Amino acid sequence: MKQFLLYTLKIGLLTMFIAVVLDFGYTQVFLQSSDRGKIEKVFNSKDEKYDVVVLGSSRANNHFVAPMFEDKGLKTFNYGMSGGHLFEASLLLKLMIERNYQIKNVILEADLNLSNEHQAEGISAKFLPFMHESETIKTHFEKEADFMELYCLPFYRYVKYDSKIGVREVWDTARNKPTSLLATKGYYPLGKKPNANMKNDITNLNPLQKNRYYEEIKRLCKENNIRFIAVMTPMCENTKGLDYFDKVKKLYPEIHNYENVVQEDQYFSSCGHMNDAGARLFTARILKDFFN
Repeated sequence: MKQFLLYTLKIGLLTMFIAVVLDFGYTQVFLQSSDRGKIEKVFNSKDEKYDVVVLGSSRANNHFVAPMFEDKGLKTFNYGMSGGHLFEASLLLKLMIERNYQIKNVILEADLNLSNEHQAEGISAKFLPFMHESETIKTHFEKEADFMELYCLPFYRYVKYDSKIGVREVWDTARNKPTSLLATKGYYPLGKKPNANMKNDITNLNPLQKNRYYEEIKRLCKENNIRFIAVMTPMCENTKGLDYFDKVKKLYPEIHNYENVVQEDQYFSSCGHMNDAGARLFTARILKDFFN
């Protein structure tokens, strides 16, 4: 029995040692990366200066044409993340401030994601390699149910989110395999889809009265003298439940409603996402209204 316990202890210690070594190795790879994704780009940089930073989900990523801002002499980057929620947008802005970014304007796409305060696991996982390197990231995740496992168990976060930060991503990062995420100043243009479903139903969606992460972003902008521009972006006209945007406006009167600025299906790639032509119409309106 004594030998069995000793053997088990040795196996346990060896497993822990391997986990610690792998955790360290994976983390070091991500700490050297700044050209594959938007989160790594921010984490591994400092002292950047921007006239305009765009935050939000895919409805920011696909709708704000950053080069059009640049053509107006405004240094701009679209940090919208497809699949992301306000949880991630708030954390990304915190990281920018932690890294001494100087930002004049933040444009936040704030509409559908006001209905929840959840993290988007596929996106939030990209922050996890840096948990032990940033007090900001650690604090942001502290109230999540699995925080202790993610923070305290070596290599656990890489195993749990293997599809996002596992061996394949580490390998691609180590050899600097390029992605399209940082191209076009972060803006990701969509094409026209002839057979796209131009119907949507958001009838059961309701904005929270005080979304925690929206309020965080607004507060951070105020504290750091950043002009805060929150907008709702267009959806196709066949969407059911478009009164959702009226509900948002009632709860958050400072948010500018641009839901119906672009309407025709020819300008949409899907019901919730404009194609490049629609995004350019929309961006031109934003420039006219806020940066003339």
